[in-house]
Amino acid sequence: MRSLKVRFALLLGSTALLVVLAAFGVLGSIGAAERTIDRTLAAQGRLELLVELSGRMTQYGLAALEAVSNPDAQPEGLALARANVDKALVAVDEALGRSIAVSDDPRDRTQYAARTRPLAQLRSARAILDRQVAQVLRRSDDEERKNAIRGALNGFGAMTGQPLSFLIEVERRSMIAGSDAARSLSQTLRVASLAALAAALTIVFVLYRAVTRPTLARIEAIRRAAGAVGRGELDTRLSVATRDELGLLVANFNRMAARRARREGHLAADRAALEDTVAARTTDLRAANERLEAVDRSRRRFFADVSHELRTPLTVILGECDIAARSAGRPGIDHGPVFATIRKRALRLQRRVEDLLRVARSESGQIELDRRATSARVILSDAVDGMASEAVRRRVALILEPGPRDATLLADREWLRQVIESLIDNALRHATGATRIVVAVEAGDQAVATLSVTDDGPGFPETGDGLFERFRRASPSPESGFGIGLALARWVVERHDGTIRLEAGEAGRGARVALDLPILELSHGPDPRADQDQMNKETTA
Repeated sequence: MRSLKVRFALLLGSTALLVVLAAFGVLGSIGAAERTIDRTLAAQGRLELLVELSGRMTQYGLAALEAVSNPDAQPEGLALARANVDKALVAVDEALGRSIAVSDDPRDRTQYAARTRPLAQLRSARAILDRQVAQVLRRSDDEERKNAIRGALNGFGAMTGQPLSFLIEVERRSMIAGSDAARSLSQTLRVASLAALAAALTIVFVLYRAVTRPTLARIEAIRRAAGAVGRGELDTRLSVATRDELGLLVANFNRMAARRARREGHLAADRAALEDTVAARTTDLRAANERLEAVDRSRRRFFADVSHELRTPLTVILGECDIAARSAGRPGIDHGPVFATIRKRALRLQRRVEDLLRVARSESGQIELDRRATSARVILSDAVDGMASEAVRRRVALILEPGPRDATLLADREWLRQVIESLIDNALRHATGATRIVVAVEAGDQAVATLSVTDDGPGFPETGDGLFERFRRASPSPESGFGIGLALARWVVERHDGTIRLEAGEAGRGARVALDLPILELSHGPDPRADQDQMNKETTA
């Protein structure tokens, strides 16, 4: 049986069949008991009618004797006794007829036939006695009448005794037979009830073992498996033994457990990924905090450097003003060199302030480039001129190599000059042990000019985008400085549609920063002013 519906239908059908059989058994037992009781009662009723008939006949005999013995007596007594006898005979005959009418047993029909003959004899005896009484009454001698009536009564007794005895015995035996049948029926019903009970218990046990017990066992297995899954044992599986409803339930349970196991696996993987992400973000946050701390330190150094850069020109300006003030009014003193120094320092101070403004505007995104046709040699010459005094102070040779050909660039002259000055300043401050810095321009046949600043120091400790971060220093250094050279340089160069590169110097020593910018126009021949500047600014320690 592949379906629980069939199994439970069989169980219910068997139970219903047992109930129906029990009902039919009870009804049959009741019917049999009723029939037995009815036959016994009918026999008892007929026996009572026979007893009554016997009494009526006795009364009839006494009435006949009284009529003969006393001729003057009323004849109504004899007639009444005769009528009572007839009624009794009719009642017995009707009782026998009813018993045979409601019975299908051939034995009852045989017994009825056997009873009708004695009844006929009783009727005949009554009729004979009645004729004899009439004959006796016609006699005149009393003694003869008495003897005649005694003879008639004796004959009547002889004729009625045997049939009445037979009928009474038959009915008595019928009652005994009914009682025996009732006891036998009762015993049979007890045995049948015990047999039916045993059969019902057997059928119920078989159905329990075949249907109920396996079903309950499988349900209990499902319950235990569900509890195991609820406790986290997601590898719990059940075997699909059948293809009924419970089999489908077990299959669905296995699929549910598998889906939950996969979901738990995905959840564990997602949790691990989340933990890794949190750890990575935490690491990034720590790194960002460290960078912010480094930026903060760099900003503090930046403001200190700014103060130093602004204080040095101001000190010179104030000193020259004091000298001019002390020599004021003295004849023969030329103040031209003093004012020239003041102007030079003031211009340098103005340039630094403008550089700071440019940096601030580049930070806020408010800067706009003023791009015009500009000579690359002139930009480099201005940058070298601006950093010549610092190179002399540090005893580093600052050399300008203008190259055989100049290149005209579409650029913002001040921004590119500041970039070159920042690169030279970085080389002076951070190239420990450097003796020379070469600033060069190379303009080949390609439409790109390369502006480079090369030193013979130890070189860059690292390369890549890290050195282009704002306020980033390549290594701790006691030297002051803005710390914005490479970051500002890349910002400016990218807005000039160019690129900036960090390279190692010749023979693996030194550092080279190269700016590749698009050329607007090429010109041949050296720049005299650039050559003169080179000769004037080439210094040694």
